[in-house]
Amino acid sequence: MLSQDDVIEISEDSNWSYRPDRQTAARMIRSLESGKVLYFPHLAFALKEPERRFLSPGCSDGKAKNVSYDPRNGSIQGTSCKDQDSNDLAAMISRFAAQARALIESLFPHYTPHLEQARTSYRPMPVQRRFRSVRKDDSRLHVDAFASRPNQGKRILRVFTNVNPDGQPRVWNIGEPFEIFVPKYYGRIAPQWPGSAWLLERLGITKGKRSFYDHIMLQLHDRGKMDDAYQQNADKITFAFPPGSTWLMFSDRVLHAALSGQYLLEQTFNLPVSAMQDERCSPLRILEELYQRELA
Repeated sequence: MLSQDDVIEISEDSNWSYRPDRQTAARMIRSLESGKVLYFPHLAFALKEPERRFLSPGCSDGKAKNVSYDPRNGSIQGTSCKDQDSNDLAAMISRFAAQARALIESLFPHYTPHLEQARTSYRPMPVQRRFRSVRKDDSRLHVDAFASRPNQGKRILRVFTNVNPDGQPRVWNIGEPFEIFVPKYYGRIAPQWPGSAWLLERLGITKGKRSFYDHIMLQLHDRGKMDDAYQQNADKITFAFPPGSTWLMFSDRVLHAALSGQYLLEQTFNLPVSAMQDERCSPLRILEELYQRELA
């Protein structure tokens, strides 16, 4: 039976440039890489007063579930905001992106040369259970794997901050360890058809070649979500992240599900397995041990 201590490591610090002492830093990276959520209950992202106008579902375009910001070129998508409003919203998300990176770099400085900063998202819409596609229903326990964006075994490191102005928490289920989840499904993974990775890339369906590792992770993502018995009976805890709190995790390893909440900022980073303190904790190495072969 999972307890909160099994899945969450709490830090009381409230500084985005927090540099823990050596002993604390060692404990935090062990916790992160072994599959815990690092939770900062007092680490808030402060909105400027004019930015509070973006605390409205109306800043979404109603099509995409997230407003997406690309830190490489400053472009913003998924919003109905125009002109100066669009620029101001992009500036708000960009500031969060910078603070999220500062947090990771201060906590784990040896990650810094290897971090690949992906898109930043703002989620002004309430969490909804999307029954049109079970695979896209993030209220069901899952590990992150992206169908169109193969990552060749790189880790998916994500930073979340609840900016809800009305006291509404972001409520999650957090599931069992990856090592316990994987054996339930890996023996039923369908084969990757020869030439399929080349064809998907050639047709523009994927941005890069889908490795066998990516194929397996997508199957684990889908099979777990589609298994009603697993969703009902899996060992998990429910945890509420209140407004003004921040949490981070390797979302390719931590089984998670978003149950409720509104107004969230999120930053994704990719990290090569070789940059980890302990590569054995990565899904890539765990799966390679099971399959007894290189997967990416």
